[in-house]
Amino acid sequence: MLGKIARLFLIKTRFEAFAIIYALALGAVERGHVYLTQYPGFGGKLLFLACTGAVFMAGAKILDALRYEHAQRNASPAPAAAGG
Repeated sequence: MLGKIARLFLIKTRFEAFAIIYALALGAVERGHVYLTQYPGFGGKLLFLACTGAVFMAGAKILDALRYEHAQRNASPAPAAAGG
């Protein structure tokens, strides 16, 4: 039962990855907007840029990991049957 719940939190397709990256971007822009109002000027703009830049890095890592897992799954040989 716990395994079924755990599978809900796995990213399996590129569509799911892009949906998560989009959600991260929405949150980052909202946080960046708050920074712009709290810290007007150059400091707020730098914090806004840091928030959005983090999404780019996280998105790239998610997509790379998904590509790596897909390649590992396709490259691994099928388990050999025990011969006797």
